[in-house]
Amino acid sequence: MPRSKAKLRIDPPYDRQLQGILAFASFSDAETTLRRLEKLRHEYSSTGDKKGVEHCRRIALQGRRRAELIGRNKKVRLQKRLHKLEIAAWFRVWLETPELFEDWLALRKGTTEYQRLQQSESLRFPE
Repeated sequence: MPRSKAKLRIDPPYDRQLQGILAFASFSDAETTLRRLEKLRHEYSSTGDKKGVEHCRRIALQGRRRAELIGRNKKVRLQKRLHKLEIAAWFRVWLETPELFEDWLALRKGTTEYQRLQQSESLRFPE
């Protein structure tokens, strides 16, 4: 099985909250995923649960890698590749500075580049 398709193992009891959380078919899905991960990361961090924090990071890392793979795949339509590269950048920023992600995303959404991508998202891409 290719590494990018390998299922991420999530240990109990984390599996109840984290299983199936990774979604990035659209900007909205990616934003929801990252907000949920940040909420859980914050909860785990505030209780000193390093394992929970690490599970959140591993899920985001998998999302970033998968989005990057799609973004680099020349067999995928250009517009979809651009969307996935944008989403990969969101995961990267969250992984590097999760506390700043919300502010960064608000600024990013104000850019002309993002607004063009977002407008073109109305063309749904087959996964």
